Amino acid sequence: MPPDRRAAPHQQSSGLAATLTLAAMSLGYGVVQLDVTIVNTALNAIGASLGGGVAELQWVVSAYTIAFAAFILTAGALGDRIGAKRMFMAGFAIFTAASVACAVAPDAATLIAARCVQELAAAILVPNSLALLRHAYEDEKARGRAVGVWAAGASLALTAGPFVGGGLIALVGWRAIFLVNLPIGLAGLWLAWRFASETTRHQQHRLDLPGQVAAIAALGTLAGALIEGGALGWGNPFVIASFVLAAVFSVLFVWREARAPQPMLPLSLFRHRMFALTSLVGLLVNVAFYGLIFVLSLLYFQQVNGLSAFATGLAFVPMLGTVLPANLIAPHVAERIGAPATIALGAALSAAGCLALLFIGPGTSYLAICLQLLALSGGLGLLVPPLTSALLGSAEPQHAGVAAGVLNATRQTGSVLGVALFGSMVSRSAAFIAGLHAAPVISAGVLLAAAALIWIGSWSEARR
Repeated sequence: MPPDRRAAPHQQSSGLAATLTLAAMSLGYGVVQLDVTIVNTALNAIGASLGGGVAELQWVVSAYTIAFAAFILTAGALGDRIGAKRMFMAGFAIFTAASVACAVAPDAATLIAARCVQELAAAILVPNSLALLRHAYEDEKARGRAVGVWAAGASLALTAGPFVGGGLIALVGWRAIFLVNLPIGLAGLWLAWRFASETTRHQQHRLDLPGQVAAIAALGTLAGALIEGGALGWGNPFVIASFVLAAVFSVLFVWREARAPQPMLPLSLFRHRMFALTSLVGLLVNVAFYGLIFVLSLLYFQQVNGLSAFATGLAFVPMLGTVLPANLIAPHVAERIGAPATIALGAALSAAGCLALLFIGPGTSYLAICLQLLALSGGLGLLVPPLTSALLGSAEPQHAGVAAGVLNATRQTGSVLGVALFGSMVSRSAAFIAGLHAAPVISAGVLLAAAALIWIGSWSEARR
């Protein structure tokens, strides 16, 4: 009995530390997701204050996600090399400082530059938060539920962003949407410093700078081609050259990663079918979701239907009613029917919500599209936790940071492509209605493709 009495306080202390580590990691991922949608609501106000058209506003959004997608693999590898806790805290500190720089930006160029730094820090935060979660929760079932809470916190921030942003803009102004990150950053830094335990360092992991440069160039030129194609025309020489350069840099990136002694992205990870499937599904889901949200929040609600930033934020509040419960029940659903089936079910539910938006046009009432938004967010909430947990479980522990980086890099690449592609379809006023009707069709098709890929792929894997 004495050993049991001595062990109990230690177990309680470990459990409390793991819980508060989860809180810190949730704040880190949550603040990253908050800035994705809170800025969408503020784009009209930013444009009126700093100037610029749709293309410039797309860059305000895309600069954030390009930097995230491009640097996240290196950030994950750095966490594996020097410790995830060190990297996480450094990322949170930089993110908080960059948020203040965004708040005081005097012009659009400065704001875009500060957004790049902000998302560079976000690229450090996200993979290392997952690596610390894996370190804190060694049991697979406990880790799956912790990931569900981590994703729920991010979903809360993601869907609350438009509401919080709209309220801050109405009461204070658009610059306040960045200052809200200051108290979140300070709280997350203290919790991580006090309760998170450092991961094992793998000093043999080296940085792959040529691969990093190729990744940035490939993603940046592709996003630039898609964004400027809508404004300048698809036959414009700059747009054509950007597409060609994106293809060249993509080939160079794969060539480099296949031959580098310490690649930024170990291509061997993709030999595991579940790893490859979940990475691809993450990309497809974000193309569909973020592209459609960009069109609805900035262009449809505000510029077409004339809603204020605050009213636009209120329009997204009901999505909280589905995405949070879906995040929390997703691990339990996955335990019963399996992660692939849960992911496919969530993607199909979101696709149904997209297809039900086909009838919208100028003046369509909010009540007529509310249920569709609930289905869209509920499906997303159902698929993200098992998607994340399945990918983490398919990689070796020493590659936890890189594995988390791959999932988030593919998802953020999807966000960049979604915003760029969907924005280009509606950037010209004459083509807006056609683009508005095409957007939900494309989103639904992409989501159904994701559902089919994960379902068929996992089924064929089980039969091998």
